[in-house]
Amino acid sequence: MTNLAWNLKNSAERFPARPAVRLDDQVLTYAEFDDLSSRVAGWLRERGYAPGDRVGIMLPNVIAFPVIYYGVLRAGLIAVPMNPLLKEREVRHHLDDAGATLLFAWHTALTEVASAVVTCEASAVTVTEGKLAEIASWPALVEVTERDDEDTAVILYTSGTTGAPKGAELTHANLRANAAVTARTLLEATPEDVIMGCLPLFHSFGQTAGLNVAVLCGAGITLIPRFDPAAVLKLIERDRVTVFEGVPTMYVGLLSAGREVADTSTLRVCLSGGAALPVEVLRGFADTFGVQVLEGYGLSETSPVASFNRVAAAKPGSIGTPVEGVQMRVVDSDGNDVAPGEVGEIVIRGHNVMKGYWNRPEATAEAIRDGWFYTGDMARQDGDGYFAVVDRKKDLIIRGGFNVYPREIEEVLYEHPEVLEAAVIGVQHRTHGEEVAAVVALKAGCTTTADQLREYVKARVAAYKYPRHVWFVEALPKGPTGKVLKRAIVVPEELS
Repeated sequence: MTNLAWNLKNSAERFPARPAVRLDDQVLTYAEFDDLSSRVAGWLRERGYAPGDRVGIMLPNVIAFPVIYYGVLRAGLIAVPMNPLLKEREVRHHLDDAGATLLFAWHTALTEVASAVVTCEASAVTVTEGKLAEIASWPALVEVTERDDEDTAVILYTSGTTGAPKGAELTHANLRANAAVTARTLLEATPEDVIMGCLPLFHSFGQTAGLNVAVLCGAGITLIPRFDPAAVLKLIERDRVTVFEGVPTMYVGLLSAGREVADTSTLRVCLSGGAALPVEVLRGFADTFGVQVLEGYGLSETSPVASFNRVAAAKPGSIGTPVEGVQMRVVDSDGNDVAPGEVGEIVIRGHNVMKGYWNRPEATAEAIRDGWFYTGDMARQDGDGYFAVVDRKKDLIIRGGFNVYPREIEEVLYEHPEVLEAAVIGVQHRTHGEEVAAVVALKAGCTTTADQLREYVKARVAAYKYPRHVWFVEALPKGPTGKVLKRAIVVPEELS
């Protein structure tokens, strides 16, 4: 059987008393985890939800997330993970686009959720710290609903530069294979491992390399709803964490906090993704904490793991080589391989490539050609077969490991009545990697300030997306066709 939820049921049968998920003083064994998830599945089935229906999960890294996630999958439904920081317009788009009629929402997000669910004719279930006790009283669905390899398990929303976020359809086969390869060939994970769950579970990296790997292997996962370097180091000591996975800003924070904060000697391997990890940070972390950081690469559309460095053959500054079962090439604009050392676009083929974009056949056909997924990321491959990302074809900004798509923010700016034109770009930031910045031209006679524009956008998008830097120009630079030339935008000296 293919259903990803079988991994949980199997681990519960093999390791019923082993700690599965921990948050502060809350600990779920695998038997308890499996039982609660079966009750989420039973509750859904009792209310008429059928295999293939979409269910939103808008939760931070709390124990209810894995319980509900695996319950949704167990019932044969499709999980639609969502960032709990999303604003009303973003929630509305996710629910409406996916056709989700039910949303499990964290209690702090209810203000943004309330009007969105009404507009989408959906129902919202409020989730608080005490929700697990309620779930324990729900009816159980003991069996795992059968699904085919190509049935969609999860829809992850990801944007491009040409419009609203698109839902990447990841199948049960995608997710099971990617978790298995990550566990076996990168982490060499066992039931004795404890994975630090700092990465958001609503994001593909944390979901696959953290949660799904742990469940597959019967390992434990310690959840962190909000990253704090010193607190994380102390939890590594308390829970004897063996695997840490993070984005570069997390490694910068841990390195800054220093090893004297806690005993981290149980760590044996670390993974980094989401953005380029500076080589000096990679080496500094290894020197300070005595553990190797393996840098890799992936996208939501690739489940996400595509390439990684390996413990015995790592090349600092690279994203490694393709993982087992995955092929990667570097091609020119015509889809032909470029010579080693030359820059081209990364294309990927393998078990990890998504089924397509939900209800967007044209976007799917553009992204997946002859079985190869065109990433939009520019890279070169050296003579040893290692890949190094050098630029992004798309205008994507990666702020602290979170993807920010300029077009989405620009559309919000254009809704402001005093904005004539706007462009959003990324500027370098010491700890976040990149920061979101907006250059704006106002309509004649208008006097809106940078602070007012920041607050306007902040009220309409997730907190990590709004532009921290805003400056004004008379007009944006444009090419012969009138297209804004972002490469010609002059960034203020203090930001460059």
